[in-house]
Amino acid sequence: GILANTLVLLAYVHIMLTDAQLQPVDSILCHLAFADLLLLLTRCVPQTMTVFGMKNLLDDAGCKAVIYTYRIARALSVCITCMLSVFQAVTVAPAAGPLLSGLKIRLPRLVVPTFVMLWFINMAVCIAAPFFSVAPRNGTVPPFTLNLGFCHVDFRDNLSYVINGVAVSVRDFAFVGVMLGSSSYILVLLHQHGRKVRGMRRSQGATMETRAAKTVVMLVVLYVVFFGIDNIIWIYMLTVPQVPPVVAHMKVFFSSCYASLSPFLII
Repeated sequence: GILANTLVLLAYVHIMLTDAQLQPVDSILCHLAFADLLLLLTRCVPQTMTVFGMKNLLDDAGCKAVIYTYRIARALSVCITCMLSVFQAVTVAPAAGPLLSGLKIRLPRLVVPTFVMLWFINMAVCIAAPFFSVAPRNGTVPPFTLNLGFCHVDFRDNLSYVINGVAVSVRDFAFVGVMLGSSSYILVLLHQHGRKVRGMRRSQGATMETRAAKTVVMLVVLYVVFFGIDNIIWIYMLTVPQVPPVVAHMKVFFSSCYASLSPFLII
């Protein structure tokens, strides 16, 4: 996953150096690859090192930095996947009326400001994460603590533990709902205008647009599948005061599957 996301980023850097400018959808995919790479580096790498027996990887400051970066990267991954599906839905939608026509024209110029907004919003929303993150202590793990192996996220009481879990789940479900809606709209359009799409395949631009739409739908399906498994585990974790390490490892595995597999769809 790390290698694949790195290759995607390098491919887009090469395009920028040779063609000077990325297409809007390519900019979104590039940003998604960067967010997924951050996610894998800050969660899967230290977790894997811990599983293989490495101890005391991080001190308190390191844990705070890694957990904060991971939370931002995870939030960006779902936000940018949602952004990608909405962008592609608007792109393939027929320009019926001045409002949609104007939005289609303005949409490419909104990509970079949207990136900036998402970064600032998620940095602000995730600001509490460092306050609960500490390096593992010798002895037993306190109740209501997420034992990541390389770090502990100590919520100290049941209320904080549940509020954090519910807030993350509600945010994710909201974005997934938008993804499903926009992806369903794309599928309906492609189905209803099948003959038109087949006729447009003679045009290179139409071919790229159709291929991009199908890639976006596959990315959303991939995210929803692993999101569902991840959240089933997460809901279980909210019902117990102390999470077994094997359950935490399973959650990390399934939450990282999307970040690991998505670049293969992009490529």
